[in-house]
Amino acid sequence: VIVGVGQSLRRPTRAEEMAEPLDLMLEAARAAADDSGAGQGLLARIPSVRVVESMSWRTPDPGAVVGEKLGMTVVDSLQTATGGNSPQMLVNMTAAAIAAGRLDGALVVGAEAMYSRRVARKLGGKLETVTQPADTPKAHVVGLDRSGSHPAELARLLMMPTQVYPVFENAVRAASGATIEEHQQKIAGLWSRFSEVAATNPWAWSPQARTAAEVGMASPENRMIGFPYPKLMNANIQVDQGAALILCSAEVARAAGVPEDRWVFPLAGADAHDHWFVSERDNLHSSPAIRECGKAAFALAGAGPDDVAHVDLYSCFPVAVEIAAAELGFSLDRQLSLTGGLTFGGGPGNNYVTHSIAQAVIALRTDPGSVGLVNANGWYVTKHSVGLYGTTPPGDGFRAADVQAAVDATPKREVVEDAEGAATVESYTVMHDRDGAPETAIVACLLPDGRRAWANSTDPDLLTRLTTEDVIGHPAVLRAAGLVEVL
Repeated sequence: VIVGVGQSLRRPTRAEEMAEPLDLMLEAARAAADDSGAGQGLLARIPSVRVVESMSWRTPDPGAVVGEKLGMTVVDSLQTATGGNSPQMLVNMTAAAIAAGRLDGALVVGAEAMYSRRVARKLGGKLETVTQPADTPKAHVVGLDRSGSHPAELARLLMMPTQVYPVFENAVRAASGATIEEHQQKIAGLWSRFSEVAATNPWAWSPQARTAAEVGMASPENRMIGFPYPKLMNANIQVDQGAALILCSAEVARAAGVPEDRWVFPLAGADAHDHWFVSERDNLHSSPAIRECGKAAFALAGAGPDDVAHVDLYSCFPVAVEIAAAELGFSLDRQLSLTGGLTFGGGPGNNYVTHSIAQAVIALRTDPGSVGLVNANGWYVTKHSVGLYGTTPPGDGFRAADVQAAVDATPKREVVEDAEGAATVESYTVMHDRDGAPETAIVACLLPDGRRAWANSTDPDLLTRLTTEDVIGHPAVLRAAGLVEVL
């Protein structure tokens, strides 16, 4: 059972107000203990600290520091590899270990202080964080820890989420048959509805409801970044936020005196990754891994999409929600966020989904008998984790599925690093400079034999054409040095 959840948020403006990630983790963990009703007595019974990797705090064994500060006796400390899938993955693996009798309980915790880091730089310094001696043994790392980008992608400037996800978005648009204008209105409306959730979430970084026009229309305050995404369709990593969950066996919960109305049960879960590199995937608008994870988790829980009352889909960019909704069987017309998403709720690095799960627990407690779903995404729609939750215990206990073999068996493409000659435009984005002017196109192309290649262009006429005209499916010519001409 999850018996306690906690979140933390700070908005420093002066040096003395700045928070380091440890501060935010401790604040969230103590809030989770208080939320359980058992306080420090519960923490004293929890033997494991599992930390979501923090980009703003690097130390060999962060779980040991957290445990010491909280007065816990930690016999098991681990941290995750990079990836927004990490919090749900930790819940799945922790719940499985508890169900199997290998573990009594664990604190799952994470935080980022990227906003404090920015404040510190503006003040001419840097954010000071707690460190451990250089010879401190490193905590065990869980999760796939490898680069998310293929050399062919890096060679054509495809390396940052702000560059990759817009390519997915245009591929989804083309697959739907919508015009550029129709699709922009659709995703702006989706994101506007997410902002409405943030406006009611006390832990949201930007708790302001935005209209679809405000979200979707480029302006000096909402500059275009990677077409079709202006700034308000991108995750906001410049936040100071932390979140924590306490999971334990029912026996430990009872012994600590946690009231049963605080209990929320992980019902089922699944983890998998799509073909690792974007270049290898059969298409750029779907995710077999999310599909298989969802199918397996629903089957184990004896539930389906229509049974789920509370949903939080990973929301770094609109297309992440669109793909997950399609694969899991949810309509985009329903509310698909419990936080406001990574733009408005806040995007604290790898730890966003810890906030998602905390919000799911809060929603389920106020709606006994209901079911909630959280999905998590790491890298570029690459690593995935799905979890189902409820206030009624699962009849067969928590179970997790291994669906990787099914995903690996799906079609896969080859990538060509330096192709020349005839091709077809598969998808694209146009990256803009800090003034919002179009700068460079990144184009995904399919060769006549089905292999994929990437190309660039800085031609002003083509940049304008790509942002105003649907050229997906048009013939193209790949030139030397990775340049492309669209016919």
